[in-house]
Amino acid sequence: MRKLILGLAITLDGYIEGPNGEFDWCFTDQDYGLNEFFQRIDAIFIGRKSYEVAQQFAEGNDGEAVPGMPPLVEYVFSNTLKSVKTGAILIADNAMDEARKIKQQPGKDIWLYGGASLTEAMMHEGLVDELWLSVHPILLGSGRPLFSQSDSRTHLTLIESKPYASGLISLRYSVNKDRV
Repeated sequence: MRKLILGLAITLDGYIEGPNGEFDWCFTDQDYGLNEFFQRIDAIFIGRKSYEVAQQFAEGNDGEAVPGMPPLVEYVFSNTLKSVKTGAILIADNAMDEARKIKQQPGKDIWLYGGASLTEAMMHEGLVDELWLSVHPILLGSGRPLFSQSDSRTHLTLIESKPYASGLISLRYSVNKDRV
């Protein structure tokens, strides 16, 4: 079965975007393992808000939502969108069941790109297999937290940690399904 990997940038105080939706605090001065990660995946799960932000960014960057990202099967999870770009697949009904089916299909791993609502739902359903967090050395003080309050614990096992001279630390954890 394919793994669903939540991969994103996060501040040291747990935010994935600033109070006004900004992510200008993310380091872009080097690769930080992204090209190696791209070799592991062939699909992406993305929520409506993140999809719209990515499309807007791509318009000003030669069509690239994420620089260097190879062609991926893009699954857009939304109850409000009526259509998505050519080549993308809109998932509107029975989202978590559809995600389970996609994970069962042959292929490489899947990148859970965001956003926070989709991440929360997939974590709650036990669909996320791995977390790859690029922890940036900044305290925003407010913004959109990666995780909201939950009534359950999720146990993780450290797979890898890699510090960079910039102060960024890349952390990879597997989700312990038997202890969720």
